[in-house]
This record gives sequence, C-alpha cells and structure tokens, in this order.
Amino acid sequence: MSTRFEPSRLLRLALKGDALASGAAGLLLVAAAGPLAGPLGLPQPLLLWAGLLFLPWAAFVGWLGTRPTLTPAMVWTVVVLNVAYVVDCVAALLLGWLMPTGLGIAFVLAQAAAVLVLAQAQFVGLRQSASSRAMAAA
Repeated sequence: MSTRFEPSRLLRLALKGDALASGAAGLLLVAAAGPLAGPLGLPQPLLLWAGLLFLPWAAFVGWLGTRPTLTPAMVWTVVVLNVAYVVDCVAALLLGWLMPTGLGIAFVLAQAAAVLVLAQAQFVGLRQSASSRAMAAA
C-alpha cells in the first residue's frame, strides 16, 4: 500500500488548474466541434470525442485536487497520462496522422504546451510534497 501524503500547495494548484483547463477545453470542443473543424482542419468527430474525454478527466483531476491526502501513484498516473497526451499530439502532427491547417497546428501545439506545463508543475508539486513528508518524518 502506498504511503499517503498531504499535497503541496503547488500540487493542489496544478491539479485544479488541469481540471479547469481540461473542463473548459472539453466544453468548448463538445459545443463547437462542428464549427471548429473547418478552420482547424481537424476532423469533427476527433474534436467531439476529445472534448467528451476531457470532461471526465477534468472531474478526476479536480477531485484529486480537493483530496486531503493523495498517494504517489495517483499523482504519477496524472503526470504520465498528461505526458502521453503531449507525445500523442506531437506525434499526430509529425507523423501525418492529422493534416490540420496552420491554425489547427497552433491549436494542437498550444494545448500540448499547456498540458506539458501542467505535468511539470504536478511533478514538481509531487516532489515538494515528498520533501515536506521527509522533513516532517525527521
């Protein structure tokens, strides 16, 4: 069983920021997948399904951000999935899986950059939490 810890302020903010950004992006994509598809050069079903997947993700990371204690496995799951999302976005562009417009490329890369910043903040917040736990145990 993993040791539970109290999340650092940074970790809480990074999780809640992830929830807010993912929720907003999810709502936008679900509500406007059709109108966005043309200007972005991205398939409407891809935008819709991405939005639908962002919504439960937002609820999950938001829920984690409100927990009094977490386990390292919970946070590592979020960090790894966020990094996987970034890799997938970049790979989709580089390998030609998608053929977006210039605006679509900017849209995909901006999302990937935002998710990477959140993943880094979550990782640093996890390390801060672990350092605090180690200092409290000493």
